[in-house]
Amino acid sequence: MANTQGPQGNHDPAGSTQMFRAFVDDAPQAGQPAATGGGPRIGLIVGIVAAVAVVAAVAWLALK
Repeated sequence: MANTQGPQGNHDPAGSTQMFRAFVDDAPQAGQPAATGGGPRIGLIVGIVAAVAVVAAVAWLALK
């Protein structure tokens, strides 16, 4: 019977190379400003303002 399985404990070095390249591509480069977290924070502020406006409108209609 032929041994069709590879040796135990052997891993594909290309997999770790691809993961390293993805890590390097995602890292901010020197001289480039890092991305700020303003996007999600602005969405949160807009959501809170919208919720307050809805609550104020419902209160205004209830007291009218």
